[in-house]
Amino acid sequence: QVQPVESGGGLVQAGGSLRLSCSASGRTFGSSAMGWFRQAQGKEREFVAGISWNGVSTYYTDSVKGRFTISRNNAKNTVYLQMNSLKPEDTAVYYCNAHRSLGEITAGMISGSWGQGTQVTVSS
Repeated sequence: QVQPVESGGGLVQAGGSLRLSCSASGRTFGSSAMGWFRQAQGKEREFVAGISWNGVSTYYTDSVKGRFTISRNNAKNTVYLQMNSLKPEDTAVYYCNAHRSLGEITAGMISGSWGQGTQVTVSS
């Protein structure tokens, strides 16, 4: 089972950038699709971006397309989320998780444990 540790969050002004990292332990990381999710205060957790096990395929929720980029380094058991042109509505706690396929993780299916997440706050 993949166990993630997220980092890289912080406070940034609108239009700024952040790069999140997710370091994941577990033997299945290299064969698992990975996804980033976020949960804003008072809202349900939602899917943000996903990447296939080999990094070839990616998928984004509409609100972040063209601004966010997901990538991974299997040798380091790490997945990244580069966030540019940040908006106040991107403010949330960001989490990563794993599942068997990209298609399933975009539907919100996960198989790893949830980490502590990393807080991203975008000021206007």
